[in-house]
Amino acid sequence: MKNNTKMKALLATVFAALFALFMVACSGGQASSGSASASASSASASAASASAASASASAASESASTSSASASAASASASSAATPASADVVRISTTTSVNDSGLLPYLQPYFEAATGYKWEVSSAGTGAAIQAAKDGNADALLVHSKSQEEEFISEGYATERIPFMYNYFVIVGPADDPAGIKSCATASEAFAKIAQAKQPFVSRADKSGTHTKELGLWEAAGIDPAGQEWYFETGQGMGATLTQAAERQGYTLSDKATFLSNDAKNSLTILLGESEDMKNTYSLLEVSSSKYPDNNIEGAKAFVQWMQSEEADKLIAEYGTSEYGEPLFFLM
Repeated sequence: MKNNTKMKALLATVFAALFALFMVACSGGQASSGSASASASSASASAASASAASASASAASESASTSSASASAASASASSAATPASADVVRISTTTSVNDSGLLPYLQPYFEAATGYKWEVSSAGTGAAIQAAKDGNADALLVHSKSQEEEFISEGYATERIPFMYNYFVIVGPADDPAGIKSCATASEAFAKIAQAKQPFVSRADKSGTHTKELGLWEAAGIDPAGQEWYFETGQGMGATLTQAAERQGYTLSDKATFLSNDAKNSLTILLGESEDMKNTYSLLEVSSSKYPDNNIEGAKAFVQWMQSEEADKLIAEYGTSEYGEPLFFLM
């Protein structure tokens, strides 16, 4: 478009010059120098006018380009905003341990039949799952880190945490147990023996509830494992961490449900677990309407209420029994 404008301006200039010559020719060459000067001035004015038109078109083009850039920036900004809530879909942010166990896909059709809502599940470590809710991308949470949940409430993102089910953390490792932790009375004692024996330990290192629990056990043992040659950090979920522990024939901390449902159980074994200091509690939280009034508030309430219903209790109590001989989760 800019090239077309320049062409039009050039043609206008040529036309003005030809017109001036034509006028001189018509006067039989008798035009005075004043007339010639006037015609030249007219041609010059026409050229100036064309030049101004070209400049104006160029400015308009630059303005349009700027507007386009602004629109692109606005579009990019919008794409990073919170995912909009839907009236019939409940957005649930949960942990990888719950999701990897298969519990939510198992419960989903029963929830939808009972409430009329559908649910949309995203999973990550508890830290990332809670951050998703802070970013406006979740209506409800199902997580397992009391300290992070309480911080979430203190910051005004929820008003209540509802502990409703639990399982146990377990320390898993090679069947021959080279660090000799099987006889330990507590998890922190077991961690101390792993460090003393310099046996491989694989950490999630992802700010999840499991990672938070692991760090607490190292602290209780009086050990800082960071940077030790036997300490490996995956920065990934429980499934990937179990896989790496199996490959290294090392130890790791896992929730029992994920371990039992993971192929790593074929090369690792539970060496310590089900003590009171290894209890792993899961809580429900509704994201506050005061923070995100456009969230699916009613859908979140329906989810939290149904998860505590008799129907859900029965389903959760049975989940895992046919395959593992015991439930993967226990009700509070």
